[in-house]
Amino acid sequence: MKSMFLKGNKIYLRSLNESDFDKIFSWENNSENWRVSGTLEHFTKEEIEEFVKADQDILSRKQVHLMICDSSTNEAIGAVDLFEYDTKHQRAGIGILIESAHREKGFGQEALILASDYSLNEIGIRNLFANIFTDNKPSVLLFEKSGFKKIGHKKKSFNDNGKWIDELLYQKELL
Repeated sequence: MKSMFLKGNKIYLRSLNESDFDKIFSWENNSENWRVSGTLEHFTKEEIEEFVKADQDILSRKQVHLMICDSSTNEAIGAVDLFEYDTKHQRAGIGILIESAHREKGFGQEALILASDYSLNEIGIRNLFANIFTDNKPSVLLFEKSGFKKIGHKKKSFNDNGKWIDELLYQKELL
Protein backbone atom coordinates (compact mmCIF):
# COMPACT_ATOMS: atom_id res chain seq x y z
CA MET A 1 0.00 0.00 0.00
CA LYS A 2 1.23 3.48 -0.75
CA SER A 3 1.98 5.86 2.08
CA MET A 4 -1.06 7.72 3.40
CA PHE A 5 -1.39 11.28 4.58
CA LEU A 6 -4.79 12.65 5.63
CA LYS A 7 -4.72 16.29 6.68
CA GLY A 8 -7.10 17.88 9.14
CA ASN A 9 -7.04 21.22 10.95
CA LYS A 10 -5.18 20.31 14.15
CA ILE A 11 -3.91 16.85 13.27
CA TYR A 12 -3.04 14.62 10.38
CA LEU A 13 -3.16 10.87 9.98
CA ARG A 14 -0.27 9.11 8.32
CA SER A 15 1.01 5.63 7.61
CA LEU A 16 3.32 3.91 10.05
CA ASN A 17 7.05 4.26 9.55
CA GLU A 18 10.11 2.93 11.33
CA SER A 19 10.41 6.06 13.48
CA ASP A 20 7.16 4.96 15.19
CA PHE A 21 8.73 1.85 16.70
CA ASP A 22 9.40 3.27 20.20
CA LYS A 23 5.93 4.85 20.50
CA ILE A 24 4.11 1.74 19.37
CA PHE A 25 6.28 -0.49 21.55
CA SER A 26 5.43 1.71 24.54
CA TRP A 27 1.69 1.89 23.78
CA GLU A 28 1.29 -1.81 23.08
CA ASN A 29 3.20 -2.81 26.22
CA ASN A 30 1.40 -0.37 28.51
CA SER A 31 -0.88 -2.63 30.53
CA GLU A 32 -3.33 0.26 31.03
CA ASN A 33 -4.15 -0.02 27.31
CA TRP A 34 -4.59 -3.80 27.38
CA ARG A 35 -8.11 -3.63 28.72
CA VAL A 36 -9.42 -2.15 25.48
CA SER A 37 -6.98 -3.80 23.08
CA GLY A 38 -7.48 -7.34 24.33
CA THR A 39 -3.74 -7.79 24.84
CA LEU A 40 -2.82 -10.47 27.38
CA GLU A 41 0.98 -10.27 27.48
CA HIS A 42 3.88 -8.01 26.50
CA PHE A 43 4.99 -7.81 22.90
CA THR A 44 8.62 -8.43 22.03
CA LYS A 45 10.67 -5.87 20.14
CA GLU A 46 10.74 -8.27 17.20
CA GLU A 47 6.93 -8.51 17.13
CA ILE A 48 6.54 -4.72 17.15
CA GLU A 49 9.24 -4.32 14.51
CA GLU A 50 7.45 -6.84 12.29
CA PHE A 51 4.14 -5.01 12.87
CA VAL A 52 5.63 -1.60 11.97
CA LYS A 53 7.34 -2.94 8.85
CA ALA A 54 4.31 -4.96 7.67
CA ASP A 55 2.29 -3.82 4.70
CA GLN A 56 -0.63 -1.80 6.02
CA ASP A 57 -2.92 -2.85 3.18
CA ILE A 58 -6.46 -3.16 4.52
CA LEU A 59 -7.53 -5.40 1.64
CA SER A 60 -5.01 -8.12 2.40
CA ARG A 61 -4.60 -7.73 6.18
CA LYS A 62 -8.19 -6.68 7.01
CA GLN A 63 -6.79 -3.87 9.15
CA VAL A 64 -4.83 -0.63 8.90
CA HIS A 65 -3.05 1.32 11.61
CA LEU A 66 -2.61 5.09 11.21
CA MET A 67 -0.61 7.45 13.38
CA ILE A 68 -2.29 10.61 14.69
CA CYS A 69 0.14 13.53 14.56
CA ASP A 70 -0.21 17.04 15.98
CA SER A 71 0.07 19.42 13.00
CA SER A 72 1.81 22.09 15.08
CA THR A 73 4.63 19.82 16.30
CA ASN A 74 4.51 16.80 13.93
CA GLU A 75 4.63 14.63 17.07
CA ALA A 76 2.81 11.30 16.96
CA ILE A 77 0.24 11.59 19.76
CA GLY A 78 -1.92 8.55 19.11
CA ALA A 79 -3.22 6.05 16.62
CA VAL A 80 -6.45 5.09 14.93
CA ASP A 81 -7.07 1.54 13.76
CA LEU A 82 -9.49 0.10 11.27
CA PHE A 83 -9.88 -3.63 11.89
CA GLU A 84 -12.04 -6.64 11.04
CA TYR A 85 -12.57 -5.19 7.58
CA ASP A 86 -15.32 -7.11 5.80
CA THR A 87 -15.29 -6.47 2.04
CA LYS A 88 -18.61 -8.17 1.37
CA HIS A 89 -20.56 -6.20 3.97
CA GLN A 90 -18.43 -3.06 3.63
CA ARG A 91 -17.84 -2.60 7.36
CA ALA A 92 -14.94 -2.35 9.77
CA GLY A 93 -14.27 -1.75 13.42
CA ILE A 94 -12.53 1.41 14.53
CA GLY A 95 -10.48 2.09 17.61
CA ILE A 96 -8.47 5.06 18.81
CA LEU A 97 -5.70 5.80 21.27
CA ILE A 98 -4.67 9.31 22.26
CA GLU A 99 -1.82 9.81 24.72
CA SER A 100 -3.21 11.18 27.99
CA ALA A 101 -1.35 14.51 27.69
CA HIS A 102 -3.16 15.19 24.40
CA ARG A 103 -6.71 14.29 25.36
CA GLU A 104 -9.65 16.71 25.50
CA LYS A 105 -8.17 18.96 22.80
CA GLY A 106 -10.35 17.82 19.89
CA PHE A 107 -7.64 15.60 18.37
CA GLY A 108 -9.63 12.39 18.83
CA GLN A 109 -12.78 13.75 17.23
CA GLU A 110 -10.86 15.10 14.26
CA ALA A 111 -9.04 11.74 13.86
CA LEU A 112 -12.35 9.83 13.87
CA ILE A 113 -13.81 12.18 11.27
CA LEU A 114 -10.73 11.90 9.02
CA ALA A 115 -10.73 8.11 9.39
CA SER A 116 -14.47 7.98 8.61
CA ASP A 117 -14.01 10.06 5.45
CA TYR A 118 -11.08 7.89 4.38
CA SER A 119 -13.08 4.73 5.09
CA LEU A 120 -15.94 5.79 2.85
CA ASN A 121 -14.14 7.61 0.06
CA GLU A 122 -10.98 5.51 -0.32
CA ILE A 123 -12.02 2.03 0.83
CA GLY A 124 -15.78 2.01 0.28
CA ILE A 125 -16.72 1.17 3.86
CA ARG A 126 -20.38 1.91 4.55
CA ASN A 127 -20.45 1.21 8.31
CA LEU A 128 -17.94 1.60 11.12
CA PHE A 129 -18.46 0.04 14.54
CA ALA A 130 -16.87 0.44 17.95
CA ASN A 131 -17.22 -1.47 21.19
CA ILE A 132 -16.86 0.71 24.29
CA PHE A 133 -17.02 -0.26 27.95
CA THR A 134 -19.75 1.59 29.83
CA ASP A 135 -17.26 2.91 32.38
CA ASN A 136 -15.18 4.59 29.64
CA LYS A 137 -17.20 7.82 29.64
CA PRO A 138 -14.62 9.88 27.67
CA SER A 139 -14.72 7.37 24.78
CA VAL A 140 -18.52 7.25 24.83
CA LEU A 141 -18.62 11.05 24.55
CA LEU A 142 -15.92 11.11 21.86
CA PHE A 143 -17.70 8.61 19.62
CA GLU A 144 -21.10 10.25 20.12
CA LYS A 145 -19.63 13.70 19.24
CA SER A 146 -18.11 12.10 16.13
CA GLY A 147 -21.47 10.90 14.78
CA PHE A 148 -21.58 7.34 16.13
CA LYS A 149 -24.93 6.08 17.43
CA LYS A 150 -25.43 3.55 20.21
CA ILE A 151 -27.06 0.46 18.71
CA GLY A 152 -26.54 -2.15 21.42
CA HIS A 153 -25.72 -2.93 25.02
CA LYS A 154 -24.05 -6.17 26.06
CA LYS A 155 -24.57 -6.90 29.76
CA LYS A 156 -21.60 -8.11 31.78
CA SER A 157 -19.58 -8.93 28.67
CA PHE A 158 -16.08 -8.21 30.00
CA ASN A 159 -14.37 -9.66 33.05
CA ASP A 160 -12.03 -7.02 34.48
CA ASN A 161 -10.25 -9.03 37.18
CA GLY A 162 -13.48 -10.34 38.67
CA LYS A 163 -15.56 -7.21 38.03
CA TRP A 164 -18.04 -7.66 35.19
CA ILE A 165 -18.45 -4.66 32.91
CA ASP A 166 -21.09 -3.89 30.30
CA GLU A 167 -20.11 -3.04 26.76
CA LEU A 168 -21.82 -0.64 24.37
CA LEU A 169 -21.89 -1.12 20.62
CA TYR A 170 -21.68 2.02 18.50
CA GLN A 171 -22.07 2.36 14.74
CA LYS A 172 -21.64 5.12 12.21
CA GLU A 173 -23.37 4.76 8.86
CA LEU A 174 -21.18 6.46 6.30
CA LEU A 175 -23.72 6.29 3.46
